[in-house]
Amino acid sequence: HARARRLAKVLQGLGVKMSDRVGTLAWNGYRHYELYYAVSGIGAVINTLNPRLFPDQISYISNHAENTALFFEITFLPLVEKLAAQLTTVKRYVLLTDRAHMPASTTIPNLLCYEDLMAKQDERFEWPAFDERTAAALCYTSGTTGNPKGTLYGHRSTVIHAYGAALPDALNLSARDSVLPVVPMFHANAWSLPYACTMVGAKMVFPGPHLDGKSVYDLIEQEKVTLSAGVPTVWLMLLQHLAANKVKFSTLKRTVIGGAACPPAMIRTFQDDYNVQVFHAWGMTEMSPLGTVGSLKSKQAALDKEARYAVQAKQGRGIFGVEMKIVDEEGRDLPWDGKRFGNLMVKGPWIASGYLKGEGGDPLKDGWFPTGDVATIDPDGYMQITDRSKDVIKSGGEWISSIDLENIAVGHPAVAEAAVIGVSHPKWDERPIVVVVKKAGQELSRADLLKFYEGKIAKWWMPEDVVFVTELPHTATGKLSKLTLRRQLKDYKLPA
Repeated sequence: HARARRLAKVLQGLGVKMSDRVGTLAWNGYRHYELYYAVSGIGAVINTLNPRLFPDQISYISNHAENTALFFEITFLPLVEKLAAQLTTVKRYVLLTDRAHMPASTTIPNLLCYEDLMAKQDERFEWPAFDERTAAALCYTSGTTGNPKGTLYGHRSTVIHAYGAALPDALNLSARDSVLPVVPMFHANAWSLPYACTMVGAKMVFPGPHLDGKSVYDLIEQEKVTLSAGVPTVWLMLLQHLAANKVKFSTLKRTVIGGAACPPAMIRTFQDDYNVQVFHAWGMTEMSPLGTVGSLKSKQAALDKEARYAVQAKQGRGIFGVEMKIVDEEGRDLPWDGKRFGNLMVKGPWIASGYLKGEGGDPLKDGWFPTGDVATIDPDGYMQITDRSKDVIKSGGEWISSIDLENIAVGHPAVAEAAVIGVSHPKWDERPIVVVVKKAGQELSRADLLKFYEGKIAKWWMPEDVVFVTELPHTATGKLSKLTLRRQLKDYKLPA
């Protein structure tokens, strides 16, 4: 709190005013945590930028948000040097480091040192009072079409969401917990952990950029972590480290897994081999982001082991504050029988009613937000995602746009038509492959097309494979039928 007050004075000294947007490019660390509170605390808006995006997307988001200042870690200095000329609204650049680690030279004019600025201020600061619906934070989400869209969170919705997240049947947080948020602070508010943990007085442990199995395990043991949260990809690396080194946890009691479906085998391994309770969770950027958590009711807790695992494989029950329903294509409500699946709709006090600057128009349907997911809900309220109505690919908890990859492919002079779909991957949950029809008389190899993608996309968006076909399936209206394509490639296996 003392450093957040000091930082609030730094921000005001830099000219940051009420409602100004302040961008960050940072890992999970204490300085990023300070920014969460100082920026919002003076009535400005923190815009956490995802450094994993392609540079053009980062510059688009920063310009669309109209960020007036950018705070970034030294890891991202080359990226920011490359982008600075494109960031038309940024007036101040601050490197999140001390004087000893400042670069000897940089192309960024008037680059400021975070700790130098902090040293010049004291802790005497009175937080201003303003309307509870004032904007506090801004995260961008991208889908299958168009540019990323901004979701703006208010102080009121953020606090209510933190209350909901901390409840016993949600994340069950308390002042006795030591919490390691592996989920990035640039990704949907780190699932509210920076807010909910602070609300209850839990200790927070930050991993920085070090998310390999050994680093995460050592940090858990060193800081006596009791709860951690992240995507399955990170937990896979952690479990591999545990098995290879024949070590166990001494304090970790529960883990929250979301961002992508948690493999049932992972739930079993955590619980059977390491006595760590797994809570499957689901949400969206537009939901602040928490929607469901897989905590067990007494009825489910009394089931036999296999039946309990079947329940835990679902995404869970809606936490207090989230209403859910499933509807058919005509918008008619469907029964909660665990069998009928339909389009999942949600509403609640922390669920978006629209996007920044009205992008995409009004997303709501009769007051309900369409999630883009297809799901079932059983009679006890446990929801399970069965498919996605959109064709975005989710890899390691991050979205990849199939449309963007298709557009690049068809830009190659030898490609007549292309479709991108996600295929199952043991580590990343899904990876993209591109299915291509070549133009008549043209020659094109897998290597040629993958090389064509280089420099146009983030490296982790790179398709894993290219499959050549003579034609792609279409619907009666001439649209590409990815449903049929997936069926045709159901036996496809990624190259080793």
